[in-house]
Amino acid sequence: MGRNTRKRRSPLAVRAVAASAALAIGGGGLIWANFYASAHETNSSPNTTKAAATQVATITCPDVGQKLTAVPNAARSAVATELATLDKQITEAYARLASTRQAQAKDANFVQNAILGPLKEKRGAVISRIKIDFKRAGATAPGMLDGLATCTATTADQAQTTAGGQNNGQGQNNNGGQATAAPSPSASASAPAGNGGQAGNGGQAGNGPLAADFVDITKVKPNVAAKARTRAGGSTGTFTTSCGVNANKKFNTDNVIVAPGVTNGAHHLHDYVGNQSNDAFANNDTFAAAKTTCANQGDKSTYYWPVVRIQNGTQDFDQNNDGGGKEGNVGQIQQVRQAQIKFVGNAKSQVVAMPKFLRIITGDAKTTTNGLANANAHWSCTGFENKVQLTQQYPICPRGSTVVRTFAFQSCWDGVNIDSANHRTHVAFADAQGNCANGFKAIPQLTMRLVYGFRAPTLQNGQIKNAFAVDGFPEQLHKAATDHDDFINVFDDNLMNKMVNCINKGQRCK
Repeated sequence: MGRNTRKRRSPLAVRAVAASAALAIGGGGLIWANFYASAHETNSSPNTTKAAATQVATITCPDVGQKLTAVPNAARSAVATELATLDKQITEAYARLASTRQAQAKDANFVQNAILGPLKEKRGAVISRIKIDFKRAGATAPGMLDGLATCTATTADQAQTTAGGQNNGQGQNNNGGQATAAPSPSASASAPAGNGGQAGNGGQAGNGPLAADFVDITKVKPNVAAKARTRAGGSTGTFTTSCGVNANKKFNTDNVIVAPGVTNGAHHLHDYVGNQSNDAFANNDTFAAAKTTCANQGDKSTYYWPVVRIQNGTQDFDQNNDGGGKEGNVGQIQQVRQAQIKFVGNAKSQVVAMPKFLRIITGDAKTTTNGLANANAHWSCTGFENKVQLTQQYPICPRGSTVVRTFAFQSCWDGVNIDSANHRTHVAFADAQGNCANGFKAIPQLTMRLVYGFRAPTLQNGQIKNAFAVDGFPEQLHKAATDHDDFINVFDDNLMNKMVNCINKGQRCK
């Protein structure tokens, strides 16, 4: 595959996103920096801006990639490149949205005419090229593609509640019975009233997180459901692999699963453990020949997730880079203290070996616009993990406790494919009893537990101080629900067979 590098961003776009990522005051306090400024704003103090809830906060576009459940093999590379172009277009439109607040205040039609209209035309051209890619591969593109070019403006109050929709897909409630906590009154009460909980606290100049994105975990009712009971024929063993905490600081903003061959395809920074050759241009041969940080050299799998940053006024190495500060991902990167990787069994049946190079993405980096259908974020605190798991908010942990992210990957496989066009339909979650539907087979379930050590943020006068947030696409506003995790299986056959035997026999192995 040839290298498909992105064109250098225009100076206007660079300045726009850099402006939207500015930290406004020192000492870790974050303010809005006029992101939501409008003709209706009032300034109650030099460090507080209040805007009408009708001010546009972000851009919502149909996720074309998730709609394409079937793409001819001959067209997949070209289509993946076009999908990455759609993401780039949204990022640039969001940058223009962030840099034109004064123009928006003067002209009620500015967003539609100057941002959404041109974006629709650009997206339409890309979608037309996708249809041509299908035709060249001897197939007909889905008819629904024609309706996916139009994006809409999402207001500040809508952006705060978009992710609160019903969970109706392969999401949170299908992966071990861990429930989604609704936003807590204690969180929203911390923000000034009358403005959708938005004022005075826009994080990265309005790019998030907000005060309402945090909750004191001690005030959340227990919401973790009991795990499925293991039945006769089930598999109770575990296999643990130790691959470190990215101490060698392997980072990049690529995503070889979703955007192969595209530099900065993720638009946010990833931590990597395990395989050390993962970038946009890696292929299966690259992975097989790579070095690994895993203690057992038979595990060259790649495990990667978006970094967490503390917004305390300190910038990191990528503050002027694509995927970093240029795209609203600002603050000090936090290294994981513990990264526990464990494969577990199925409550109803024995497991079969994962195929080599199987790719799995869990969670959804775009839940702010897609809703929670594929959300699989679990935020908690040490000492609370068996009681409270949060999807839509970040936890504020009490003294002596610290933030934990956990992931439980899809554990049913279609028995044929190592990937699918939308990177989802070849794997699925077992139901609450452990059943794999549609003839899928149970495979070892990858679980991950990431423990951090930074101090808890605080809420002061409607501001969140020392806020933390997961990296993400800029238009997703750094919501907690956008957390996600990625895995490519590069276990050698002997070690994979050992894992399967261990799990099926009820043993605890490493």
